[in-house]
Amino acid sequence: MTTSEAPVETLDAATVILVREPYEVLLMLRDKHQAFLGGACVFPGGMLEAQDRDPRLLTYTGEQTGDTSACRLNEQSLPEETARGLFFAAIRETFEEAGILLARTASGDGLSLSDPETSARFAAHRLAVYSHARSLADLAAQEGLTYLLEDLVPYSHWITPVTEPRRYDTRFFLARLPRRQCASPDNTELAESFWISPWEALRMHYSGRIMLIPPTLKTMEELAEFSLPEALFEAVAQGEPYPILGEFFHEETLLGLRLPHDPAYANASLRRPFKREEPSRIILSDGIWRTAFADDEGRTLSGEE
Repeated sequence: MTTSEAPVETLDAATVILVREPYEVLLMLRDKHQAFLGGACVFPGGMLEAQDRDPRLLTYTGEQTGDTSACRLNEQSLPEETARGLFFAAIRETFEEAGILLARTASGDGLSLSDPETSARFAAHRLAVYSHARSLADLAAQEGLTYLLEDLVPYSHWITPVTEPRRYDTRFFLARLPRRQCASPDNTELAESFWISPWEALRMHYSGRIMLIPPTLKTMEELAEFSLPEALFEAVAQGEPYPILGEFFHEETLLGLRLPHDPAYANASLRRPFKREEPSRIILSDGIWRTAFADDEGRTLSGEE
């Protein structure tokens, strides 16, 4: 991209980090033939759609925290319709891609898909939602569901670098796997799904057995700082997501991304305080993305494995 070209406009999107006991997270392997991120392991998620803004969905929401959706995202200037739609996009994409639906029934119980008849019925719903033959609002009306927006905890906010031809403004959410539900890939965009501990995911990535893109890699390293899901959820509930817009850089033969808390980060409006104890760069080394530290002068110190 030359300096005369305007950055590609970002598309709003939502991603869900699903966690279960013992401490594992759900990763989805994108089909290797996909033009976008083919062969990468990602969390379930996708773009905000018009149906996610459907005002009928307000009828099918559970108890709220008292804050608006925009406040929960720490994006007070974001239109509430868009902010709330991102929560519904997270629910819809998790259902479409992983077969997990964050909802409860009219009886107040969490949705159970362990019964074969119910499981088959919701498998059909999943395909209908994916193909746009049915919306989340239609599904809730038909099945008497309430969507659990309060079970989605805002985690982080990643924006694709300005030089990329396809850009997303993605909000990451944290959620627990509902009881009596299990994950399965959609076998369209996603070839496989698997549960894995954050530490094992990092080992597999650094050994070249799986591929984690920069936002997933940085998130996985953050998740690996916790030993139990309870501690993770407690810490995240106290945090406030902020925009993470990576800046590409070249340093001699090194290619990488600077994060907002890097000492050489250029975007003054998004810059964060420098944290020496936290990797502030993600570099590409031997075909593998690795987190790295920077010194006070803005030079890359090392990659972490």
